[in-house]
Amino acid sequence: MGAEPQGRDRQRLDKWLFFARMLKSRSLAQGFIEAGHVRVNDRKVTQPSHNVKIGDRIELRLDRRDVVLIVRSGGERRGPFEEAKLLYEDLSPPPEAQPRLNTFELAQRQPGSGRPTKRERREMERLFPEIGED
Repeated sequence: MGAEPQGRDRQRLDKWLFFARMLKSRSLAQGFIEAGHVRVNDRKVTQPSHNVKIGDRIELRLDRRDVVLIVRSGGERRGPFEEAKLLYEDLSPPPEAQPRLNTFELAQRQPGSGRPTKRERREMERLFPEIGED
């Protein structure tokens, strides 16, 4: 008459997030949960040992987007992505359309910001000769 073994219908939240490939490691999942970035059935969860069951709604606040998942199954291992997708149904809203910036546009600075160019430094030395003296 011991405790009933935990079947595939209930699983620790940190393990489930790891098996579903939402986070790269179980320890990252634990820290993520403890930081308060996870809600299960609209309740904030801060215990990595919280059990999730089939039908639970999990909301994650990831760095770049919010994810809403419905638990479809418990996991047994961290398998390939195709296997992990079977553990949940994704109800996440589509990401907002953000204008994509060219990498070159991101690398450019506003004129006058940052270090002066060699040409600007020489012009300053011509105007203020005492700057060039060491």
